[in-house]
Amino acid sequence: MSKQYLTTHTVDDAHITDIFSLAVTPTQILSASGSSSLKAHSTTDPDFPLQQTIEGAHKLGCHHLAASKNGKKVASAGFEGDVKLWTVQDEQWAEEGNIVGAGLFGFIVRFRFVGQGLIFTIHTDGSQAGEVWAIALSEDGQYLASTTYDGRINVWDTLAGRQKIREYETKGSFGLAIDLSVDGRFTASGHKNGEVYIFNNDSGRMSHSLPGLVKPVRAVAFSPGGKLLAAAGDARVIALYDVSSGEQVANMMGHGAWIFSLDWSDTGEYLLSGWVPLIP
Repeated sequence: MSKQYLTTHTVDDAHITDIFSLAVTPTQILSASGSSSLKAHSTTDPDFPLQQTIEGAHKLGCHHLAASKNGKKVASAGFEGDVKLWTVQDEQWAEEGNIVGAGLFGFIVRFRFVGQGLIFTIHTDGSQAGEVWAIALSEDGQYLASTTYDGRINVWDTLAGRQKIREYETKGSFGLAIDLSVDGRFTASGHKNGEVYIFNNDSGRMSHSLPGLVKPVRAVAFSPGGKLLAAAGDARVIALYDVSSGEQVANMMGHGAWIFSLDWSDTGEYLLSGWVPLIP
């Protein structure tokens, strides 16, 4: 059974440029764009008023947002290569800290003048977040998971000095999507080559490499109970997998174009999907 939903409200001119990501908490919608600011609109008022503008959050804009299920922490990934963590008090967000990045390709280039010449040095640091693309937070916001341009999956502990605690290897294809199970035991990722992976964060090992999707996977989402994983993308199909066995248990058809987002209802009864209609 499928349901369609009607628009209840539109926020005009929410950002001055393209919006790249949204994150939802129990009382707010946060948005990010190619501009340097993040914005938070209230969902408790039918007019969805603007509650906060975080100026200068990311100088070159923000490509991904992720919110913890409890609504107390948000992570943002910027085009300049850093990931910032935000906490809320009285519906106002403040920066908690950041994982300093190294640009989208995992290195920092520093220039300096010596005599008559200009020299540069390259610095790398495995704990840095500059390679980050897609991000996800655990339910309580303690753990942050990310994909990278070369297919690696990283997990950080945001409470223990924001240190990287896991790094998983895949076949090297760009990681487009990521999710953490509610209990934090599993990380799932979707990749440009159509691969989907499930990792066990307790053991630090890959649990399953999942078949079924041969085109880029742009969204993955664990069910609230952590028993199912939904994955979708350019194949226009939502594949459902059993997390424990890795078996594909269902295909959900009917989308007319690429699927970009997935989200489960709190009970796991419904699965919401977002896709872009084809333009004639």
